[in-house]
Parts: sequence; C-alpha cells; structure tokens
Amino acid sequence: MKWNEVRHQFPNRCVLVESLKAKTENGERIIEEMSVIDHFDNGNTAWKVYKEIHDDNRSRELYIFHTKNEEIKVIEQQHIGVKGKI
Repeated sequence: MKWNEVRHQFPNRCVLVESLKAKTENGERIIEEMSVIDHFDNGNTAWKVYKEIHDDNRSRELYIFHTKNEEIKVIEQQHIGVKGKI
C-alpha cells in the first residue's frame, strides 16, 4: 500500500506498518510500499505491539505513524555506540 491508501483506509488512527519497498535519499528513508500490521486508538498500544514484533525479529523494518499526517518522514540516524574493554 501507499501512504495515501493507508490514510484513506484507516482515518485518524495510529498504524503499525512494515516497509516492503524503501530507499534512502539524502538521509531520509522513503517508504514506497508498506503493509499495515495493525491499527490502534493510541500510540501506547501500538508501541507494545511494535516491541513484541521487534523482539522476535529485529530485521523487519517497522514504523508507527498517525494517519492524520498527510506525509510521512523518516530521518535516518547513524548508530553511535560506545566501545570499551572488558
């Protein structure tokens, strides 16, 4: 599905989506196709489901958006970690 289709099908809802087709341009993740996993009244419930799915399989590209937003924007950030000796 495209974002405008998601917005039309799930008005005024939090949606948990999985990216099916995406690309990165200028540090922004462009989600071209997505699948709605579930929809919710609020973000708290969406985050609980997100965490369960993410804990099972961290390779899935999952996002939570609210359909009141006409456009979605995902800014990629490089992971900054701390290295240390054990």
